[in-house]
Amino acid sequence: MSAWSKSSSNLSYTSFLLVGFPGLQETRAFLVLPFLSLYLMIVSANALVIHTVVAQRSLHQPMYQLIALLLAVNICATTTVVPPMLFSFSTRFNRISLAHCLVQMFCIYFLIAFDCSILLVMALDRYVAICNPLRYPEIVTGRLLAGLVGVAVVRSIGIVSPVVGLASRVHFCRSDKIHHFACEHMALMRLSCGDISLNKTVGLTLRIFNRVLDMLLLGVSYSRIIYAAFRISSGRARSKALNTCGSHLLVIFTVYSSTMSSSIVYRVARTASQDVHNLLSAFYLLLPCLVNPIIYGARTKEIRQHLGILFQRAKLQVSAEKPQSLPSHRELPA
Repeated sequence: MSAWSKSSSNLSYTSFLLVGFPGLQETRAFLVLPFLSLYLMIVSANALVIHTVVAQRSLHQPMYQLIALLLAVNICATTTVVPPMLFSFSTRFNRISLAHCLVQMFCIYFLIAFDCSILLVMALDRYVAICNPLRYPEIVTGRLLAGLVGVAVVRSIGIVSPVVGLASRVHFCRSDKIHHFACEHMALMRLSCGDISLNKTVGLTLRIFNRVLDMLLLGVSYSRIIYAAFRISSGRARSKALNTCGSHLLVIFTVYSSTMSSSIVYRVARTASQDVHNLLSAFYLLLPCLVNPIIYGARTKEIRQHLGILFQRAKLQVSAEKPQSLPSHRELPA
């Protein structure tokens, strides 16, 4: 073994440079404005729907509370990703310590897993509401809801902890440059100088197992829900139930299709540039956060009505605050 190899095997970087979109070295600064605008748009849209649910007492029901929780997770996920991305476009503020990198990795994957777990809780809530409506108030209580959210938190931690724990034991000696805008698992693992087959196996196994399990549970739940909805005698109640399920299914499709398409392209299109892979990562992380409040705000009747009232009040308030125009010389008294 050469002297360089011996020294490199003992070397392990403890801080890294985040180089988001490395192929755009000269023009990365121009990416700040579009991503900052996207960030502000996502936070504003999610916060607006959350404010509507919190402010309106009639929306203090399990379904709307879960929607508000899902959108709060969207804000947290976007805040975990976009600000570090904006800093990675600069050469002054793009250095990150290994500890901070692992914390960011944990937060990103925890919020993704928690997002999917909330969708499972929402499916259970709709199952009870449509398949057993008479007992819904006594079954889905605040205590049960808090317990299910607690289980979702524990499940998400259990999914993410092994991946981050194994990553913390790896030696990183190849380079101190992460060619990504965030501490994404495989982007960090590319810098390792040892055997990471266990990391890859554990990460892929957990991802596939949980995705398949989620899809099976969601598929069974919503097939039963749709079957029960079509058996409702009242046309209005049936339409409302199907419309609510349609909103949830659109959100589920957005979340899982974006995640799965990113994973598939990452493994198939290996010849694509790093910038393409980074763009796909931004796509699957940010697209659901942007689309979810639009889906729930536009398709959920109760939320849409309250949003309309909120906009009307804001419009009237702006009109009332406009200064009165001075009378013209024709209107002046003689």
